[in-house]
Amino acid sequence: MSLLWPPKDPAETLDYDLDWTARLAGDTIVSSAWTIPTGSNLSIVSNSFIASITKVWLTAGLLGQVYTLSNEITTAAGDTMIESVQILLQAK
Repeated sequence: MSLLWPPKDPAETLDYDLDWTARLAGDTIVSSAWTIPTGSNLSIVSNSFIASITKVWLTAGLLGQVYTLSNEITTAAGDTMIESVQILLQAK
């Protein structure tokens, strides 16, 4: 089951966080990569992470479209985890 972020307008550039604290159980993030469907009008502007939270900045997209993004992290212990998040594009 995917998580759901608050909607964004296609004209906005907004940042969204993903809190991994519960799944990490004391471990920390050492790398993070975000992906969106190929050919999507939604664009990733940039991304970052700290010990237990990843962040992605999104822009553009098609009005009325629901996009599923995936975030893959690697932890200091060497684990790889993936979480999916959905976002709806709607006019504000």
